[in-house]
Amino acid sequence: MLWPFVVRVLLVSFFTAAMQNELPKVFVIGDSISMHYGPYLKKSLHGFFEYDRKRNQGQSLADLDNPVGANGGDSGMVLKYLQQLAVDENFHTDYLLINCGLHDIKTSPQTGEVQISPEQYRYNLEEVVKLVSEMKLKLVWVTTTPVVDSIHNTKMSRFHRFAKDVDRYNSIALEVVKSHQVPVVDLHSFTQGLGTGIFQDHVHYPEAIREKQADFIAGALSTLRADD
Repeated sequence: MLWPFVVRVLLVSFFTAAMQNELPKVFVIGDSISMHYGPYLKKSLHGFFEYDRKRNQGQSLADLDNPVGANGGDSGMVLKYLQQLAVDENFHTDYLLINCGLHDIKTSPQTGEVQISPEQYRYNLEEVVKLVSEMKLKLVWVTTTPVVDSIHNTKMSRFHRFAKDVDRYNSIALEVVKSHQVPVVDLHSFTQGLGTGIFQDHVHYPEAIREKQADFIAGALSTLRADD
């Protein structure tokens, strides 16, 4: 495939500048998908970006479906965490790489009620964009990765997820961020292009897929950096 070569070319193009200047910082807030590709993303960005993310990953890895610690959770949790960062004098970054959606669309098998309604999701994202702008940081949005109903809902009894909701919430997110000229890394389309037999459980991916996702994001970040 051509894309790994393209990623490396994009990253190498910044090598001289990175050696001469302080590296830009990117801070990741996302769900367990981002926790999984995170180590590979850190490696791909080495020498070009300083990588950091929401912490306490060990606690989060005990239950990937329970958003604590490094797991950003739903859009309400992301907004609350950003509000904390906004008043933290020790927090410094250049880019915020953010995703939320998989926890928002958790659906009760008993009632059919979704965890965060589409209306509340839109409101939360508008507030996220507004707050990041006030923090004078560069926001980059990452679309939510795919769900296959027949895979997810036969393996997960506590809650269901549906592909139609992934599409709906991704559409809402794109409407919000694009209206504010926020750049988008379309991880959903990239991952979907890798096929449906790529899950290691109901929604997570094996190491080989995580590495590909990280390279894709690294290439996108490098392109954005070149345009700044």
